[in-house]
Amino acid sequence: MPDTQNHSLIEDLQGIVTGVFFCGVSLHILTQLGLLTGQTAGLAVIISYLTGWSFGAVFFVINIPFYFLAWFRMGATFTYRSILSVTLLSVFSAMLPFGWADVGDLHLSLGAILCGALAGTGLLILFRHKGSMGGFGVLALYVQDRTGFRAGYLQMLADVVIFGVALFLFPFAIVGWSLLGALVLNVVIAVNHRRDRYIAT
Repeated sequence: MPDTQNHSLIEDLQGIVTGVFFCGVSLHILTQLGLLTGQTAGLAVIISYLTGWSFGAVFFVINIPFYFLAWFRMGATFTYRSILSVTLLSVFSAMLPFGWADVGDLHLSLGAILCGALAGTGLLILFRHKGSMGGFGVLALYVQDRTGFRAGYLQMLADVVIFGVALFLFPFAIVGWSLLGALVLNVVIAVNHRRDRYIAT
């Protein structure tokens, strides 16, 4: 069996930037289509829609309490990388709407699947470089490391609550297509985030 090999600092940095970029593009497409998402980002999107506040600012503030859990339960390295990831996503989300990308006539069904696949891949990259988007992701990874219960499945449970609330606030069609995207995202994580199948750390 091959020896475990640590990622270099440069590899970790490119992994974090790439993962955050995927998540940022996913959120840009999602919000352009008026869709929702789950987990902490979902809460930030809903608050942003209802108040008009910047998604990036709301997302950053919501994540602050979870940094304490990350620090005491997941370690300093994970916490620093999660803070970096959240900050980068907040910056990307502020930059992308300014003429960088136009979604056009993308159908909601394809948009939801694309967003879920992109975000799931981005989060998977972050997890493999000991980072996260904070929030429920921190809690999910902590529970998985301690109990073996898959992070993706725990995040699905959080999504059930968030989308249940969204049903009272948004049209059923929007919530339905958004739920499809969240399902794709969580399946990507649940199937692929396996420490026993990934050698580098």
